[in-house]
Amino acid sequence: MTRTKTPRNLNAVMADMCRSIGMTEAYEQFKTLQIWDSVVGETISKVTTVERLKDGDLYVRVKNPSWRMELNFRKKDITTRLNKAIGREMITTIIFR
Repeated sequence: MTRTKTPRNLNAVMADMCRSIGMTEAYEQFKTLQIWDSVVGETISKVTTVERLKDGDLYVRVKNPSWRMELNFRKKDITTRLNKAIGREMITTIIFR
């Protein structure tokens, strides 16, 4: 990496570092977990906790069975919005538990 005179955003530095050591997939998975709140909104964010992303499956803990049912109805829409925010088809399915 070359030195720059202007400070860089930490996200940009981490992306460059992960790319240089071959951890691009892991970094993209981390970013996916971070954008959950902004994609689903505050209401859903309050009742859910993202647990992990493994092999295209996003595991999400839901605090309430009625919310779990509602989110299962919205699963396709949420998956589409997450993949759009990521910029590629990273999530194939969401598993609400």
